[in-house]
Amino acid sequence: MGRLAGKTVLVTGAAGAVGAAICVAVSREGGLALACDRERRGGVDRVLDVTVEADWLSLAGEIGQGHLDGLVNAAGIAALGNIEATDLATWRAVLAVNLDGAFLGCKHVFALLRRRGGAIVNLSSVYGEVGNPNLVAYAASKGGLRMLTRSVALHGAGLKPPVRCNSVSPAFLEGAMVDGIAASVPYPDLVKRIATGDIPLGRFGTAAEVAELCVYLLSDDAAFVTGADFVIDGGQTAR
Repeated sequence: MGRLAGKTVLVTGAAGAVGAAICVAVSREGGLALACDRERRGGVDRVLDVTVEADWLSLAGEIGQGHLDGLVNAAGIAALGNIEATDLATWRAVLAVNLDGAFLGCKHVFALLRRRGGAIVNLSSVYGEVGNPNLVAYAASKGGLRMLTRSVALHGAGLKPPVRCNSVSPAFLEGAMVDGIAASVPYPDLVKRIATGDIPLGRFGTAAEVAELCVYLLSDDAAFVTGADFVIDGGQTAR
C-alpha cells in the first residue's frame, strides 16, 4: 500500500518534465494520475488548455461522477526579458498559464475535492520569492501563485473535511525550460554555469526530486500542512 493508495490526482502540464515525474510518482505510490496537457503526447490522458475556462468546466463535469483527491498545477511557461524588454503580449501569455491556469484549476475542481477532503499543490518558483530582473513576467506570476495558494488554503481549512493547498518552489531544474532559456541567449553554456553557481549545492535540481515533495503534500502524511510554501532550491534562498 503506497502513500496515495486509492487517491485520484489530476496533474496539469503532464507532458513536461515535472508533470511527468509527478504522474510517475503518484502511480508508484498507489494513486491514479490523471495526466493533462495541451496536446495528447507522452502519456497524456486528457487534452486540457489550462487558460481556457471551458476546458476546465468540461473536465470537472467528466470527473463529477467519480472522485478526485488531489490537484497539481504543474503547467507553466517562462519567457526571458526584463521590464523594458518584455512586451504586454508576453506578459499576458506567461500570467495566463502560470497564474490564471492555476486559479481556474483551483476554482473548478474545488467542489470535487471538498466531497471527501483533498489536497492542491501549486508549482511555484524561488523567483516568486526573490525576483529575477530577466524573468520579470515569470517571477510576477509565481509571486502571485504563492498568494493564491495561501488564500485557497485559508478557505479550504474551514471545511469538514478540509481541502489543503500548498506550493512548491524549486530553483532551476534540469530539463527543457532551462535549456530553452539558455538557448535564447548567445552563450547558453555560460548562462547555465552562472545559474548553477548561484546554487550552494552546485547543481540544478531534478524533476524527480520535486515530484517526491509533491507526493508528500498530496498524502495523508501532510494532513496538518496547509498554506505553506516549500522551497527546494539547493540552498539558493538561504543566502
